[in-house]
Amino acid sequence: MEARIETMAGPAQPEAQDAPLSDAALLARARRGDTFAFGTLFDRHVGAVYWQAHRVVGDADEAEDVCQDTFVTAWRRIGDITIADRSILPWLMVTARYTALNTRRKRARRRAVALEHEPVDPDADPSGRLEEAAVAAAIEAAVARLSPIDRRLYELCVDGDLTYEQAAAAVGVTHGAVRNRVSRLRTRLRSDLREERA
Repeated sequence: MEARIETMAGPAQPEAQDAPLSDAALLARARRGDTFAFGTLFDRHVGAVYWQAHRVVGDADEAEDVCQDTFVTAWRRIGDITIADRSILPWLMVTARYTALNTRRKRARRRAVALEHEPVDPDADPSGRLEEAAVAAAIEAAVARLSPIDRRLYELCVDGDLTYEQAAAAVGVTHGAVRNRVSRLRTRLRSDLREERA
């Protein structure tokens, strides 16, 4: 009779625990396909991820989309997630920031296309716009000549506002390596821009 009652009780529920499981333990379970463990990670970090996205995109609906995309990426790349300071939050924050920056760039491109169809302001200074466009094109060309890792560091630390520590976690190198590479790439970009304008 006792065995019959257990069978009728349905699927086992997660056991109540005195202390919550660590991110590392939940991540290990999620990697084995445990959706409850992944849901616990989601509940634990969704607020911080949402506000990280909102700081970048500045729009509640877009921030929700970025937050959702971040966790979808986390599930798809569950084997790539790294633990930093006993948490997956740094990995999530970097992923959210990168996703949000991409969202912001797409929005800017859509606005640029829309602006192409607006009438030109006759009072606007065309030489100022030409100068801005030339500088932007020079920066884009200089960044395109960087190595892939330096381009990523440019996006995270120079164009974005991640700390060196956060960028190190995202790229998989040391804090010191990020600091040195960003310093060198800034020097190189300044030099390339001077040459372009000479």
